[in-house]
Amino acid sequence: MGKVSIILVSALFAALTMASLLLLAQVKVLADLSPLLKIVLIGAGVAIAGLAILLPVGHVMDRSMSRLADYVASVGSAESRSVLPPTSRLCGTLASKVVDAVQSVQKRENELKEATRDLQVRHRILKTEHEQLGGVLDALRDAVVVTDAFDEVIMLNDRAAEVFEFDYEKSVRQPVEGLVFDQRVCQLIREVREAAQIGEVRTVEHDISTRGAAVGYQISLTCLPSNAGKVGAVVCILHDLTREREIAQMKSDFVSKASHELRTPLSSIRAYIEMLVDGEAQDEESRREFYSIINDETERLSRMIDNMLNISRIEAGIVQIDREAVDMSAVIRRAVDSMSHQALEKKISLAFKGAPVDLTAEGDADMLYQVVLNLVSNAIKYTPEGGRVNVVADSDNLTRSVVVSVNDTGLGIPPDALPRLFEKFYRIENFKRVAKGTGLGLNLCKHIVETVHHGQIGVESKLGMGSRFWFSIPMRFAGAQAA
Repeated sequence: MGKVSIILVSALFAALTMASLLLLAQVKVLADLSPLLKIVLIGAGVAIAGLAILLPVGHVMDRSMSRLADYVASVGSAESRSVLPPTSRLCGTLASKVVDAVQSVQKRENELKEATRDLQVRHRILKTEHEQLGGVLDALRDAVVVTDAFDEVIMLNDRAAEVFEFDYEKSVRQPVEGLVFDQRVCQLIREVREAAQIGEVRTVEHDISTRGAAVGYQISLTCLPSNAGKVGAVVCILHDLTREREIAQMKSDFVSKASHELRTPLSSIRAYIEMLVDGEAQDEESRREFYSIINDETERLSRMIDNMLNISRIEAGIVQIDREAVDMSAVIRRAVDSMSHQALEKKISLAFKGAPVDLTAEGDADMLYQVVLNLVSNAIKYTPEGGRVNVVADSDNLTRSVVVSVNDTGLGIPPDALPRLFEKFYRIENFKRVAKGTGLGLNLCKHIVETVHHGQIGVESKLGMGSRFWFSIPMRFAGAQAA
């Protein structure tokens, strides 16, 4: 039954009820009743008629409101309806307002969802960039501390945590004075922030005591601007000056030692030239002796300069060599032949023994010849007359390298001198009277073997019982680089 039929039936029923009451009012039975009872009966009739009208209308409105409630409840769910279900005309205005409100809420919800997605994407991008920046800072060897406008730490790296000895994970958003124990550093950060000179870098040198030792740092500070153009952050970078100071000291020592070593032969050359000029060499034999000494000192000076230049080139990485297959047996025989005359003068037995295997290494033949020549020359210099110098070459299958050793029965090396034997200009004090030298030969050998050929060099010796100098050169240079 439709809504209109229900309303019509209810209206007809109410009309019949009212007509019946009016008819009964004319009946004599009602006439005999008291006025109060008549009012009650008429009121009851009116109430019945009202209920007959209101009940169907209420039923229709209840169904409409139920459908409207179901529509509102389904908004945002998987079963969300796009069209409002049928409702009565009595609820039409209300339903229209509800639909408008729901659509407005849905539109606002979609806008908020879109804004939320944009914020999530930006957050992920910023998080990734922050992690990348943190990785870059951690890769730096310098300590980095970044503070905000309130002197709170907003970023730092592992090196800074190591220098100032605090927990890296718990340091962010902490006051810098509570983390950095050095008050001078805190004062510098505060002064740079208060000066507010954005973009300008202030650099100072300051020693910081870390683990009981004072370490020199070059501290660079600068201000970064905020969005409003004011001071947003202060970046503090601490560069460890230990290595620079060591290099400066090494350069100073090198110049000092080089000057001393160069002065000795130059003084000798100058003295003998002055004696020749003054005519102190009266006979030809004396003049020949002076000329020989000048020639020896000149060669010594030339060797020293060449060695210094070669060492400097190797250390600077500008030495270019053509690597080729080098027969180490041929190189050793060449060096032994060159030194045989000196060995014969001191009645020293000089011999070479090569293993019956392939002794080919990859490298520069001239440089390797210089290494063997230096080692054999030193062995002859510091071996007394009648001694022995043996050169042995063999292959090491484990490391795929050729091993060359020079063994002598010479003076041997004191234990305290062994760690410094390959340093520039280092010479054992007690041996300076035994033979002349520049103190650069072994250092050059070390650079040629280790830096240029990626090999190894070492020494084994006991004082008074001779020495064994050895070095190894990889058979294949590419394999040495990979190792």
